[in-house]
Order: sequence, then C-alpha cells, then structure tokens
Amino acid sequence: MTGGAGYIGSHTVVQLVESGHEVVVLDNLCTSRRAALDRVAGLVGAPVPLRQVDVRDEAQVQAVLDDVRPDAVVHFAGLKAVGESVGDPERYYRTNVAGTLNLVRAMQRTGCRVLVFSSSATVYGDPAAVPVREDFPLQPTNPYGRSKLMVEQVLRDVAAADPTWRVALLRYFNPVGAHPSGRIGEDPLGVPSNLLPYVCQVAVGRRDRLHVFGDDYPTPDGTGVRDYIHVVDLAAGHLAALHALGHRTGCHVWNLGTGRGYSVLEVVAAFERAARRVVPHDVVDRRPGDVAVCYADPLQAEADLGWTAKLGIEEMVQDAWAWQAANPQGYPPD
Repeated sequence: MTGGAGYIGSHTVVQLVESGHEVVVLDNLCTSRRAALDRVAGLVGAPVPLRQVDVRDEAQVQAVLDDVRPDAVVHFAGLKAVGESVGDPERYYRTNVAGTLNLVRAMQRTGCRVLVFSSSATVYGDPAAVPVREDFPLQPTNPYGRSKLMVEQVLRDVAAADPTWRVALLRYFNPVGAHPSGRIGEDPLGVPSNLLPYVCQVAVGRRDRLHVFGDDYPTPDGTGVRDYIHVVDLAAGHLAALHALGHRTGCHVWNLGTGRGYSVLEVVAAFERAARRVVPHDVVDRRPGDVAVCYADPLQAEADLGWTAKLGIEEMVQDAWAWQAANPQGYPPD
C-alpha cells in the first residue's frame, strides 16, 4: 500500500489486516507520521512493515515491489490540498501523476496488475446536478483535481492496452471521523483545509474561531452542502473494491459517499452536540471555486460491491472529537 501511514491509508490498513491480508506500507512520511502505523500495530496486534520510499523515485519503488512481490496495490500516496495545488501545480503533477506512472511501471515489471486507486470527487468539478453519478462529466477546476483525472486516464489506458489489469478508481467525497478507539485519526499538517479537522482544532483550543466561507448559497441555511463519509466506511469501501477485483478485469469506477449532504452549519451543530461545547465561528467571503451542493449517488457501489456507508453524521463527529480530545496536538513527532 502506498501512502499507508496517512489518514485514510492507516484506517484501511486496519481493515485489511483484520480481514486477513498481509500489508506492507510504502510512504515517504511527508504528510504523515510513523506513529500512526505504530498505533495501527497496537490495534491489529501485529507490526505493520514500513518502507520509507517516495513514489517519485522509480528505482526505490521498483526495489520495494521486487522485494515484496505484492498480489495487489492500494495506492493512496499523493498530495491533496486544492489551494496548494494552485500555487505549486508542478509539484502536484510530479507527485500524483509521475509518481503513479513510476508505480505502474514497477507493477508491470513484477507482474502485479491489481490496483485500487484513491481518486476524488474533485474530478467532477462543479456538477450540473446532484446526486453525482459516475457517468457525469469530468471537469475538475484546479490542478489537484486535474492530476487525479490524469491518473484515472492513465490507468484506463493501461487497462485497455493490457486486459490482465484489474483497476478500481474510487471517487470519494469528504472523509471525516476517526477510528472508534480514538487511537488514529486525521492530523493535518499546518492549517487544516477541510471543515471537520478545523472544527476539532477550534474545540480543543488550537485555533480561535472557525471561518464559514459564505452563507448566501442557494441552500436551506445558506452554507455549502457536502457529502461527508466516515473514514471507517471509506476504508471498508477500499476493501470491498479490492475483493471485487478478484473477479473483474478492466477498469471500474465507483463513487464512495453516503448519498446525502450536510451543510457547514449542520456539521458544526452536530459537533457541538457531541463535544458539548460551542464552536465560535464567523461568516466570511466565499472561497473561489467552492460549489453550493455536492453529494454522491452511491448506488453503483452498492450494486457492484455490496457496500454502503453505515455511519451517520453523529458517529462522524463523535469519533472525530474522541480522537482530537485524546490527541489535542495530533500524533507525537517522529
């Protein structure tokens, strides 16, 4: 697994190991912590091997795959901050696109042709309608989204050229929450770019106030509506996709979401109930590129994978707060 020490990766490692899979993590730890895998090992009762390698280094990636000889790869490694991608697009294309090309070449050479790719609903851009289906137009509006779409196209072409490839493109919406143990969770570096980790840091005293970007959208309370999915459900989706590839060749696309949206203020209110504290917030100007409403149509994943999201907004905020309250500064430094 690439990027397995990160937020979604670490939760997926737990479920893979608990399901009987042997997992080796390839991660350069640029946005993640070794401590996350130490805690995963405690949760699953077994060490999780880590190879500290950057996907941009093809020789290192090849050396790991030659040694491990994996049956399948789950590919999380990549950069994912929209604003940062606008300011430094070259870094995003080099990491997300060229890094994936390195991985695919290494997989080809070692005879491994089963890949689950961590894509994003960002590839849809501003959808013309909701809920968003997999056959909607793909029109990302920033370099991060375009890098994900480029990788999707690379993998489609690879699978078309060689029918022995089995590829899952998982477009997920807004991952939130944490493992119910409170041992692993989301620990963004710097200022969080997503809503719930920012809310958590305000609640724990690391930040003064939440900024709500716009309250004049055409939504019930004027704030943006998004499809938030519990990271435990999301990890289960990766496991379901991996198992589905056991009997499916070619390239397949699945949305992973709940099928309903929550506004910013609804999330804040749910969090305040769970944490039993007020989250001070100010309404500020909209952010460029933000859309009013975006949520998934997850029916294809249910039909093909037998997967549905089981955890609602209450569990999402409860588990996020349990993680943050127990780890006010996030993971300890390596």
